[in-house]
Amino acid sequence: QVQLVESGGGLVQAGGSLRLSCAASGLIFSRYGMAWFRQVLGKDREFVAGISFVGSSTSYADYVKGRFTISRDNALNTVALQMNSLKPEDTAVYYCAADLWGAGVQYENRYQFWGQGTQVTVSS
Repeated sequence: QVQLVESGGGLVQAGGSLRLSCAASGLIFSRYGMAWFRQVLGKDREFVAGISFVGSSTSYADYVKGRFTISRDNALNTVALQMNSLKPEDTAVYYCAADLWGAGVQYENRYQFWGQGTQVTVSS
């Protein structure tokens, strides 16, 4: 079956960096647009960044633009999120998601598969 497994979360001070990774299995990874979403307890899940199945197109939420970078490695079936200049408001559980033939858009109902999430905590 399809599995998306996130890793790389943790505790970091404001201004620091983290790199999240999502390892995919059970699917033809190169056919899937990938994205990162995040959720704070009690709030709606929100889009962070997405990358098309080809890898040529990326999109970012305004609140992370210029600080976060999404990338993919189709040979390793992984998608990464490099997070720099972290802020306390970036604290959330981060999820990766997969969308067949997707462009990495911000609409979460487009995504067929989801990981379990990894906690990112940014202290002030």
